[in-house]
This record gives sequence, C-alpha cells and structure tokens, in this order.
Amino acid sequence: MTRFFIFLLIIPVLMIALFAAFQRRLIYYPSIGAPAALAEMARYEGFEALANPAGLTIAWIDLPGDGKAPDAVVIVFHGNAGFALHRSYYRDALRALSADRWACVILEYPGYGARTGTPSKSSLEAAAAEVIEVITARHQAPIYLIGESLGSGVATGLAAAHPETIKGVILITPFTSLAEVGRYHYPFLPVRLLLQDNFDNARNLKCYRGPVAIVLAGQDRVIPAELGKKLHDTYDGPRHLWTQPDAGHNTLDLTTGHPMWREIVDFLRTPPSDAAGL
Repeated sequence: MTRFFIFLLIIPVLMIALFAAFQRRLIYYPSIGAPAALAEMARYEGFEALANPAGLTIAWIDLPGDGKAPDAVVIVFHGNAGFALHRSYYRDALRALSADRWACVILEYPGYGARTGTPSKSSLEAAAAEVIEVITARHQAPIYLIGESLGSGVATGLAAAHPETIKGVILITPFTSLAEVGRYHYPFLPVRLLLQDNFDNARNLKCYRGPVAIVLAGQDRVIPAELGKKLHDTYDGPRHLWTQPDAGHNTLDLTTGHPMWREIVDFLRTPPSDAAGL
C-alpha cells in the first residue's frame, strides 16, 4: 500500500518535471529550409530578403513594383509552426484590396527557415525589435502589424514598446496570455508557475491605444475563441471583432477577396471615435 501511494505521488511530480524540461518543444514547431531553397521560394512568391546591418536575412519583404515608397508597411508575425514564407497569403489579401501600395514584411523567427538561433520569448522579441528598427530606418510609411496565434504575443509586445509608431494591429486567433492557453490544455499542472515564455497580450495592450482588429475561429481547439473574445472585451482602445463560427484554428478563411479584409483595413484607417469600438 505504501508503494502504491508513493507511485501516485511520483506520477504528478514526473509530469511537472517533463513539462518544465520540454515546454518549449510544446510551444515552438519550426520548419527548417536550406538558404538556397528559401531564396528560390522567395523569388517565386515575389519576396526579397530583408537583411540587418550585418547582412543577415531577418525577414522577407515585398515592396510595391513601381519603385516608389510604400503607402504603408505591414509586418507579419506568424504562428508557432512553419516558417515566414508560408504566410504569403497575408500579402496577397492586402494587395488585392485596392490600389493601395502596401509593403509586406514577414519576420523569420530565430530557429525557423534558414535563420540560426533558438526560438524563445526573448529571441522572438529581439527579432521583432530588430526588424522594426530596420524598417523605420528605410521607410517613413505608417506601420501596421499582423500577429497570428503565437505571433500575436510578439505583435502586441512590439506595439506596447512602440505605441506611437504602430498605427494598428491585426490579431488572428490570439489569446489573453499563453499561460491561460496552457491552463486550458493542462489544467492539472501549475502552468503559470512553470511557464518560461508567457506571452501576455492582455498586459501588452494596456500600453497601446491604437486600433486592434481581432479575428477568431469559433471552433478553435488550440486557442479557445473565449480567450480571444476576452482579450477583445478588456481592451480599452478602438477594437473590432470578426468571428468565423464554423472555422477551426487552422481552417480560418484568410484568402484573397474575403470581405473581412476590406472591413479590417477600413477599421484600422478610420477606427470609431469611442474607445470601446465594436
């Protein structure tokens, strides 16, 4: 009987130890690509490498084809899987809206694609800080952010750090905090105490007052839509919520021509005068 109770005690301790040791493998799912293969993929998609002052590729950029300065720059922070060039559909959706001359930048996270490094909250935030430094040095256009899933935490962190520079934020399937997502999936673990990389959108947005557009999937089993709705409801600035009731986390309709995109861009440009928004 004593051995049985010891065994029951060992199980939760072991689970806590495993979560603590391997938690970043549960958060980040990078896809890796050879530099030459990614360069060829970028050419096919119409992107060019964006390098930092040291000459290292940190993102991919698509500028207007007429050679003139862009009217606006959108920086995309993608989710925890794949790599940057897998998100060219954001560029396609924005380009198709009208004659607007958008530049699209998709950040490559450390440890993703061909970029060296290891993904973590600190490394992703440092990469975001670097890319906006490069962009603001080269372009004087308004800057908007798109944060997808895990990338919502990177986007809101950047908006909080540069509230005057960032003119608007689009959050795709965001969360209040990564700790709350972890608690949803592992209710039997003290996630908040163990989590090393707690991206906290709710806290970040307290330092930002620009327009925030939020897109949710009603059947999301990865990041429950309730968390995104809570983030929307607690934000004090101009806000608007779009929900696709039948979509899952990876089945949102983000395709070119979806009317949601025009509504989002119109909202970001002319947000409601009241702080609550819609």
